[in-house]
Amino acid sequence: MLQVTESIARTDVGRHRSGNEDAAFVHVPLFVLADGMGGAQSGEVASGLAVGAFIRGLPEQGSISERLQAVAHRANEEIYASSLADPRNAGMGTTLVAAYLDGDALVIAHVGDSRAYRLRDGELARLTEDHSLVGELVRSGRLTEDEARGHPQRSVITRALGIETLVKVDVWNYPLQPGDVILLCSDGLTDMISEGQVRSALLAGASLDDAAGRLIDAANAAGGRDNITVVLFRVGEVDGDSPAPQPSATWALGVDPSDFTGASDSGGDLGRRWSQAGATRPEPDAAATLTGLHVPARLRRSHEQAGPAAVRAVAPSPARRGPEPVRRAPRRRHRALLRGLASGLGVVVLILVLAGGTDVVSRQYYFIGTNAQGIVVLYRGVPYVLPFGIRMYRTYYESGAPALAIPAARRATILNHSLRDRAGAVALVNDIELDEISG
Repeated sequence: MLQVTESIARTDVGRHRSGNEDAAFVHVPLFVLADGMGGAQSGEVASGLAVGAFIRGLPEQGSISERLQAVAHRANEEIYASSLADPRNAGMGTTLVAAYLDGDALVIAHVGDSRAYRLRDGELARLTEDHSLVGELVRSGRLTEDEARGHPQRSVITRALGIETLVKVDVWNYPLQPGDVILLCSDGLTDMISEGQVRSALLAGASLDDAAGRLIDAANAAGGRDNITVVLFRVGEVDGDSPAPQPSATWALGVDPSDFTGASDSGGDLGRRWSQAGATRPEPDAAATLTGLHVPARLRRSHEQAGPAAVRAVAPSPARRGPEPVRRAPRRRHRALLRGLASGLGVVVLILVLAGGTDVVSRQYYFIGTNAQGIVVLYRGVPYVLPFGIRMYRTYYESGAPALAIPAARRATILNHSLRDRAGAVALVNDIELDEISG
């Protein structure tokens, strides 16, 4: 029989976000991670509701797979109902990856593009499949994994909790071996670093806590475009005659478990056992400083994003500083500066010529994409960004339709930034809004 011998949960706001929409909960043998989406603070509301459904506990009846699915469906209903009840939360949703250690097996419930991995004997294996536009393109062979990480539509997911009244929850069952390490993570990690880098960070970590820090640091060093959350645990073998292991720690990121304690949980007891887990909850400021727990919603400012998901212009967090610049020898500094100014002016002139020359051409073209909230947007111009952030497009019309409203079979051909004429692009967006696009 296997037991969890070590576990950790860490989150980081990243370099480009002012708030954290990720949430996670660990209470052995249950591990949950959610990555919310929506305007203002709706994303963190959705992820908090998803994790809160699991904090209240699993039903007593059914297999572990059925019980995880039941809670995921309950979370979906609660998020959807909340989005209808409060206009500020309209359209919110969240990903979900929940893992449960059931004897010698790992059971995973999954919706969206947050992932689960297993490290065994130095080899990293992905245990989930992304429910995303680029995930579909990768599986069809039209994109490589490296191309997917930089794709302008990487933020478009094809399945999430809270978007519709019903959601399909994938369930995976994997046998485990002593020494296996399991990683749950949000796309803020996997969009920034490759699976090879994930593997290297896990192998280099002296402990799971160290490995979690290495993963977050690597994602931030690569740009830190999104919130980064990781949940890690290791399993080991225990004698069948030994008493059942007790949870070594309880972790809650982005939620206060006491908010869910005592709620109706169909016989579950995870919420009631919170106070017995031996974990203390630090004050918000201490949590943000010492453990990576982010500050509650009421203490955070929401962030605004404009333009398609390919371009995110949010001020980087001042909390992390990069390495000090390399100091050159004084004698070479002036010559290097003159050469830099000359080449810089040449680049600026070239950019201005290109921008001016293509402006007339770009007025003829339109393309369809999404903004950072996954809403379908019609852009005028061509989908390119010149150096210094000069965009060759502008928003022409923002629809009221989420990308998820487009049938999965058509998303890849509609949201691929193909250049269109005005009449055709406007007609297509209108059809999307009127739900007249068929699969």
